[in-house]
Amino acid sequence: MKPTSKHLVNRRRLLQAGALIAALPALARAQSGGRAVRIGYQKSSTLLTIIKANGTLEKLLAPSGAKLSWHEFSSGLPLLEALNVGGIDISADVADTVPVFAQAAGARLTYLAQESPSPSAQAIVVRTDSPIRAVSDLKRRKVAVTKAAGVHYLLIATLEQAGLKFSDIDAAYLSPADARAAFERGSVDAWVTWDPFLAGVQRQSQVRILSDGRGIADYQRYYLASTTFANTNPDVLRIVFEQLQVTGKWVKQNAREAANFLSPLWGLDADTIELANGRRSYEVRAVRKEALGEQQKIADTFFNAGLLPRKVDTADVAIWQAGK
Repeated sequence: MKPTSKHLVNRRRLLQAGALIAALPALARAQSGGRAVRIGYQKSSTLLTIIKANGTLEKLLAPSGAKLSWHEFSSGLPLLEALNVGGIDISADVADTVPVFAQAAGARLTYLAQESPSPSAQAIVVRTDSPIRAVSDLKRRKVAVTKAAGVHYLLIATLEQAGLKFSDIDAAYLSPADARAAFERGSVDAWVTWDPFLAGVQRQSQVRILSDGRGIADYQRYYLASTTFANTNPDVLRIVFEQLQVTGKWVKQNAREAANFLSPLWGLDADTIELANGRRSYEVRAVRKEALGEQQKIADTFFNAGLLPRKVDTADVAIWQAGK
């Protein structure tokens, strides 16, 4: 199958991403006076947001001479593009779909960790007064969704379960902020989104959950590293992995305290954050190649829908092993 303009990811995008990244690896290392450790994250990267705010990694890595820098990205795909071209060394969590698209574009990345499934943390919502009562009612309706995000796969899989094809709906590819604005003014009939955006619209607007990921999409989030960095800095990855585990357990065991901590960082009220965090597992664990079955299912689904330029073998990846 030949790649066409409708493919979401291609090699050209990866090359273009390299030109957009300001921090060059050699320069960063020269300026730091030690090992540069560049971490990419999104505003909603819960665990690394907490770790960053506490300065935890800076304290733990200081004795080795490592110098940390933090780089914020708007979404998961540019984050992994930066990782692939050497703009950052470690990526905060991204939805399970994102590594699949990066892999299809030829990226060579290393899986560092995954969060166990959180299927109810993403959902299709409609307005309370909407006539849409079942997924089958979405036929010929306009649905807002973010390209390559976990919700993109959720939407395709949910439609298939209801006997519909992706082409049966009018998909509006929008960022979460633009999608919410379109949804609330009635420009789209439904919105497929994830937490904390899901919790936010539930608490602040009149909405109904039409369907979530339970029984359809596990929604496992992945942490990744540049393969070069992973091969040469196993001590750094071990510390990051351990702190992700510790922080994930703290969030689940101290739900209200965690929500209060994150509230000023995210600009959301604590109740919304607590609702969102309650649907995420935050159970950080090692990645096992034999457990990448849903990744393959995601890859095959997008390829069959004409949204990937080539078939992807999701087992053809490097995996960091905690014991090494």
